[in-house]
Amino acid sequence: MFGERKQMSESMLIAILLALAGGFRDAYSFNSRGQVFANAQTGNLVLLSQSIAKKDPYLIFKYLLPIFAFFIGVYLTEIIKEFCKENKIIHWRQIITLLEVAMLISVGFMPESMNHLANVTISLACAMQVQSFRKFHAVPMATTMCTGNLRSATELISAYHLKGDKKKKKKSIYYYFVILVFSLGAATGAITSDIFGLKAIWIDAAVMFLGFILMFKKESLL
Repeated sequence: MFGERKQMSESMLIAILLALAGGFRDAYSFNSRGQVFANAQTGNLVLLSQSIAKKDPYLIFKYLLPIFAFFIGVYLTEIIKEFCKENKIIHWRQIITLLEVAMLISVGFMPESMNHLANVTISLACAMQVQSFRKFHAVPMATTMCTGNLRSATELISAYHLKGDKKKKKKSIYYYFVILVFSLGAATGAITSDIFGLKAIWIDAAVMFLGFILMFKKESLL
């Protein structure tokens, strides 16, 4: 599985960078931008429903915005993919990544009074990432959330124990490793948010820009 040539945007190296950035982003938005989950819209849906039940218009608005931004992000990604998939100069996933970088840089300039806009921008970037990067080494995987990855990893390790399929064991390790990287990204996001404040998001932008540069390589053995 790891010895075959793959498109660079589906390589393990890119998966690591995206998971690191994804974990960082979620910790940053929660710790620095008013306890909103930029990546995991399930959490925002729960908080939105709770706010509706309490009839709190401020909180309804607060949690509805990132959910709507996520919807727009997925929709916009499909449009970009459709119009740019034949581009020979730059891959459409690189275009998405560069847009993410620009959005994350802009977030670092937004003061706390603009937290709503910051969370909308981050959720938009997360949606574009999760819609664009969905497989690595032909393994379906998310880099902005962990629930599905954890389920898949555990299903595979269970199948290995029951049937002895070593290929499934390798895939499960791959999932667990990406989950670990996501967690490290979240820890880094929390720590650097305390140190650098609102501008910590620029670290996330730098990681994404590195991914953008690496994707100029046509293929990867990783």
